[in-house]
Amino acid sequence: MTLDRFASPTIAIDGPAAAGKGTLARRLAAHLRFAYLDTGLLYRAVGKKVLAAGVDLSDEAAIQAASSLVVADLDDPALRLDAVAQVASRVAAVPAVRTALLHFQHAFAAAPPGNAGGAVLDGRDIGTVVCPDATLKLFITASLPERAARRLKELRERGSEAIDSRVLRDMQERDARDLSRSVAPLVPAADAVVIDTSGLDPDAVFAAAMRAWQARVSEG
Repeated sequence: MTLDRFASPTIAIDGPAAAGKGTLARRLAAHLRFAYLDTGLLYRAVGKKVLAAGVDLSDEAAIQAASSLVVADLDDPALRLDAVAQVASRVAAVPAVRTALLHFQHAFAAAPPGNAGGAVLDGRDIGTVVCPDATLKLFITASLPERAARRLKELRERGSEAIDSRVLRDMQERDARDLSRSVAPLVPAADAVVIDTSGLDPDAVFAAAMRAWQARVSEG
């Protein structure tokens, strides 16, 4: 079976922080010539639009920003700023914002930008909520100590004076929130292929994901 049989092939990638899903998603998208969406940037992009508008943060301002979001808004380097992250956490609590961004993700998957042949989306509820009918669902995980070590390395490379115990505790707390929340908890979709990246290098993870993709395509 070829990719032409899929109207819009989609790969949904979920998993906890620092498991390697973002690295894998970008590589798969580049290899398959699919469009890539880092859904974790969506709330930051909404927050940035509110800040750029110079208006007071309110539900109405957040909803308007979410409703007018375009793909190009996700390329702004300022999305990584702490001030943007703080606003993002507040706009994420607005139900109508979540609804607007769900529509955004659906549209991206249904009609990938740039005439791409398909879409790769990564996040925490892509296979279970956003794209339950995705062509392939991957759940990328790793042991907590390994994920904490990866995050610590990343922070130190950015110049942050991170402390091992603090990073581990923050990750434990985030995992607990993601797993226990009542709306879209972090769990593998029933038909997801689970890849544990503990002890694996990026090439090995990519190879495992490609085997899963090729198997799915062959199945029809």
